[in-house]
Amino acid sequence: MNTSARMLRLLSLLQTHRYWPGEELSERLAVSPRTVRRDIDRLRELGYTVDASRGVAGGYQLRAGASLPPLLLEDEEAVAVAVGLRTSAAGAVSGMEETSVQALTKVIALMPPRLRRRMDAVRSQTDNLVWGGGPTIDADVLTTLAQACRDDELVRFGYTARGAEPTERRVEPLRLVSLGRRWYLVAYDRDRGDWRSFRLDRIHDVVTTGQRFRPRELPVQDAATFVQSGIRRMPQRYAVRVWISDPADVVSRAVGHWGTVEPLEGGCVLSMNVDSLEWPVMVLGQLDGDFRVESPPELEVLVGRVAQRFARAGP
Repeated sequence: MNTSARMLRLLSLLQTHRYWPGEELSERLAVSPRTVRRDIDRLRELGYTVDASRGVAGGYQLRAGASLPPLLLEDEEAVAVAVGLRTSAAGAVSGMEETSVQALTKVIALMPPRLRRRMDAVRSQTDNLVWGGGPTIDADVLTTLAQACRDDELVRFGYTARGAEPTERRVEPLRLVSLGRRWYLVAYDRDRGDWRSFRLDRIHDVVTTGQRFRPRELPVQDAATFVQSGIRRMPQRYAVRVWISDPADVVSRAVGHWGTVEPLEGGCVLSMNVDSLEWPVMVLGQLDGDFRVESPPELEVLVGRVAQRFARAGP
């Protein structure tokens, strides 16, 4: 392993921020303890703060600093960062589009030619389109709540639920959940004495209190499941019911947690409660089998309109 590759490997290990005994680093890098010490000194020259302890059980640990030193990324990691920034530039978080573009420009400029060619292929062969549109959220709201979730810190904010008057909430934040264009906060509402999910685009005036709390146990498997189950219980505009000739397991994979599938001889019945009919149309478009819309009549009309448009586009 050459020096550059070894340095990259060393930094990759240290960036876990765990404590590494010097002997274990020597074994993993297949070098002497003296070489490890020299490599640590080189990282310090680059701006990384590495704490060291001496003695028989001595070792090293990377300290999280306030400034960002030069990043050493493996090829796949660099491409992943660039792709993520490109996606963020067209995302739903207000105020992050321009920042993401600026960061993306810097990352690509630091890439060697072979990686820039890969990113250019991604850029030139990709159209940015967020399906279905949707609300945007404030970047400060997102980051403040993310930090409060991480630090187990009580927060207060204003919240305007659908069709309701604004209210003041005092919650113990647990987790953020991203579902397409919408972001949700799962938190324990202290004033209501129960778990709640809050849409971030309806949250405003977030205030961190500095008060820590002991996290409670969520009554379901995870935060994403909690949000999805809450959405299914909400009254929706349309009750969709469609007979489909595909097997029930195929339809279940296509609709995920957003509908129920009842197996029948020769097919199955899909039921969904939705505010917008575009989603069931997209699900039906993924399936190969025949289907018959039983309700609502608005879905039947929309399917017919989409079918005519596709027929006009055909040969």
